Amino acid sequence: MIQAVIFDMDGVLIDSEGIYLEDLLQFAQRLNPQVKREEIVSTVGKTAKDTWEIMANAVKNGQSWQELRQTYRRLSHVTDNIDYTSIFRKEAKGLLFELKKRGYQLAVASSTHRQLVLHVLFQNGILDYFETVVTGDQFVRSKPDPEIYHHTAKILKTAETDCFVLEDSTVGIRAAHDAGMKVAAVIDNRFGFDQSLADYQVEKIEDILQYL
Repeated sequence: MIQAVIFDMDGVLIDSEGIYLEDLLQFAQRLNPQVKREEIVSTVGKTAKDTWEIMANAVKNGQSWQELRQTYRRLSHVTDNIDYTSIFRKEAKGLLFELKKRGYQLAVASSTHRQLVLHVLFQNGILDYFETVVTGDQFVRSKPDPEIYHHTAKILKTAETDCFVLEDSTVGIRAAHDAGMKVAAVIDNRFGFDQSLADYQVEKIEDILQYL
C-alpha cells in the first residue's frame, strides 16, 4: 500500500531541463563552434560527473571534465538568472495539497545540489509540503544509483515497496525502479529518455492520482 510519494525536481516540479541544456550548448560552442546539440543532449538528467564527461568529449579542448566544469562555473550564471516561478508546473501545488489531504508523506529526491533545490521549492511556495528534501550532493553515487531513494525511504520510515516516485529521466527512473519503488514517468519526448522501466506514464503530474 502506497504511503509516500517522492518527487524528482528538474523536469517534474519545474520544466528546467531545456534551459540548462541550451546554456550548456552555448557554453560548449563558445569553446568549440563545431559542437552540436545532439552531442550533449544525453547530459539531461545525468549526474555532474557524467554530464561533464560528455561535455569534455564534445568540446575536445584539452581540458579534463573537472577543469571544464570549473570554467563553466566561472562563465555561466544561468541558475542566478532563471525565474523559477515561470517554469514551475502550476498544477503541482494543487497536487501536493490533495496528496497531503489524503495522508501521504511527501518528499523530494533530486540530483541537484541542496541550495538550489531549497531555493526553487521556497520560491514556489511548496517547501512546507515535504517531510524531507534529499539532494544529490549528499551521496558519492547519485542517480541512476538507487541510494538516494533508499535513503529517502529510510528517512520517511517507509518500506521502498510502499513508495511511489514521479520521475522523467532515464537515470531517475532506473534509480527508483532499482530501489523497488513504483515509478510514474512524466512523458517528455524532447531528450530521448528511455522510460521503459516506469510502471506508468503520465502526461501531467496530477495524473498520478489515478494510480494511488
